[in-house]
Amino acid sequence: MNERGQALVEFIIILPIFLILVLGVIDLGKILYNRTMLEGVMNDVISMYEKGISTDEILSDLDLSDTLLQVKKDEDILQFHLTKEIDIVTPGLNLIFDNPYSLLVSRSIQT
Repeated sequence: MNERGQALVEFIIILPIFLILVLGVIDLGKILYNRTMLEGVMNDVISMYEKGISTDEILSDLDLSDTLLQVKKDEDILQFHLTKEIDIVTPGLNLIFDNPYSLLVSRSIQT
């Protein structure tokens, strides 16, 4: 019996599963990295606003090219929302997460 052929068949069976696992870990890492980055940007936005900088100046100072910043005022509460969309490349992972996956970071402060 040819053992080289057996190893090739086993490799072909395992390869797609391995690739899906690797791509899934990369996608989840990308989501976690961007979430952490948005948390840091949100801290910058809040500290700039508390220093008296207007929201228009905040938008121009920070590089928010692919990120959406929304500011909502509700009586004496000011709500900041940062939204960023992330593309999912792993096949099948878009059944769990929407593609593109939308990250949302929110903060509320009293004025």
